[in-house]
Amino acid sequence: MRQGDGTVMVSQFVVELQGLRAVDGEDPPRILHLNPRLRGDWSQHPILEHNTCYRMQWGAAQRCDGTPPGDNDDKVDGFPKCEKWIRNDIVDTKESKTTSWLKRFIGRAKKPAITWPFPFVEERLFVLTIQAGVEGFHIYVGGRHVTSFPYRPGFTLEDATGLFVKGDVDVHSVYATALPMSHPSFSLRQVLEMSEKWRSRPLPKGPVSLFIGILSASNHFAERMAVRKTWMQTPEIKSSEAVARFFVALNSRKEVNVMLKKEAEYFGDIVILPFIDRYELVVLKTIAICEYGVQNLTAANIMKCDDDTFVRVDMVLRHIKLNNNGDKPLYMGNLNLLHRPLRTGKWAVTGEEWPEDIYPPYANGPGYVISGDIAKFIVSQHANQSLRLFKMEDVSMGLWVEKFNATKPVQYSHSWNFCQYGCVFNYYTAHYQSPRQMLCLWDKLIRGQPSCCNYR
Repeated sequence: MRQGDGTVMVSQFVVELQGLRAVDGEDPPRILHLNPRLRGDWSQHPILEHNTCYRMQWGAAQRCDGTPPGDNDDKVDGFPKCEKWIRNDIVDTKESKTTSWLKRFIGRAKKPAITWPFPFVEERLFVLTIQAGVEGFHIYVGGRHVTSFPYRPGFTLEDATGLFVKGDVDVHSVYATALPMSHPSFSLRQVLEMSEKWRSRPLPKGPVSLFIGILSASNHFAERMAVRKTWMQTPEIKSSEAVARFFVALNSRKEVNVMLKKEAEYFGDIVILPFIDRYELVVLKTIAICEYGVQNLTAANIMKCDDDTFVRVDMVLRHIKLNNNGDKPLYMGNLNLLHRPLRTGKWAVTGEEWPEDIYPPYANGPGYVISGDIAKFIVSQHANQSLRLFKMEDVSMGLWVEKFNATKPVQYSHSWNFCQYGCVFNYYTAHYQSPRQMLCLWDKLIRGQPSCCNYR
């Protein structure tokens, strides 16, 4: 089309794992969207595209075009996101086959690199395999690994209820082995390191400066293990100046709950909540965090974060002390002011759910802090059933703090260092961090170089 030709030849198909339709009249959510484009698209090269979609809103596409992955690219369960394949427009600078065999003959043996063509050919039979790993999906064609797509927050394999195939493809057969199933090489025994050094200390009898409640999904074994091996090893937590616990609701799959119970019993850092996990019930986890910090501990401050949030505990405590204005209650985080509810998209809110035009000031959910007196107020209000519940837990917290502020002035403390998306310079919290990124951030932190591993 850029050359003036209005016709573009397309040969493509789509394979999707879809969930249940959230709203009548809308398409069901795409837990996994795989779209091979044999004749390419606007790029004019064969493409493999991955994505997710919820409430008609697509995420950022992961596109594989055959170019070799960079050395610093993230991997998924040890696999590259995109494998290299032969492209006519890229000249391979590797040595020739003659030179390669000559070097092997004279004793400088080196395994010759093999580059395969694009895995799909028109009018050719193929076998496409989708495997579910610990960190994401893995796509194989003809037995060869082609791409890997990491799981995205809010899109879990357990939500997939159907397989959808559409496009320029004739399906011979579909075979599913007890979905959802993880490949044996992704055994949870490899994810959960049952080592004494990762077990949590007993709760201290005396007061603590900070209690950190970490929201986690039942099947996020890798995420929890990454947190245990990284920022939960900080001196502040090891000395019980701060305490951290995971808050996890039950899974609809019995086998996941069995493993979750074993994990909780061994590590001693999981609070299992007695309801099936759903997005609309996340707000109950936040209330449980407040209850735990008030009833099981004597915490001066309570922090809420997610299991993909890397927390610099020392910086959070330092920021609390800098903003400690006498006995004034504290609400600290990346604050939003005059935000309006979205009426369409993934975070859509109906007029019945929130009739007001503007949300109260609220801190973004990946990481915020409230003082202990605010937490006691929330627990008390919930006990007498006068606490207004809203499905977006961070907005709910802003609503509760606003109600408390009417009785006693609250100090609102805003900082961009509580990062909402990814990681920023001089961060206090970094969000959307994969287990591998957690380990990278921790390695830099203990070497005295607290910088981001990549920017998103």
